[in-house]
Amino acid sequence: MSELQLPDSFIQQDIKTDPITPKQIEEMYSLAGSYESLFSKRARLYKERDLKNKPLEDEDYKGLILEHYTFLKRPVIINEDSIFIGNSKKEVEGAKQSIHG
Repeated sequence: MSELQLPDSFIQQDIKTDPITPKQIEEMYSLAGSYESLFSKRARLYKERDLKNKPLEDEDYKGLILEHYTFLKRPVIINEDSIFIGNSKKEVEGAKQSIHG
C-alpha cells in the first residue's frame, strides 16, 4: 500500500475493526462484476472448511466475505469508477495509473 502513495483524500478502512457493509460489497460487486473476483481463495478458512471441494455460487462468495474479513481479497482500491483487487503487479500498476495519471 505504501508504494501506491495514496493521496490524503483516500479513505482507508481497516476491515478487521470496521467490517465491510452489505452496501459496500454491493458497490464493489457493481464495479468488479462478480463476488468471486473479490474472494480470496488463499484465506485460511477457505482451506479449513474445504471450500474448494464445494460448489459455490456468487451469492455464497458474498455471504462468506460478509461473514469473515479474511475472505475478501486485499487490498481493494476504488478510484472513481475503477476497482483494483489484490496485490498482483498488474493490479498495483493499474491502481497507480488510475490514482496518479
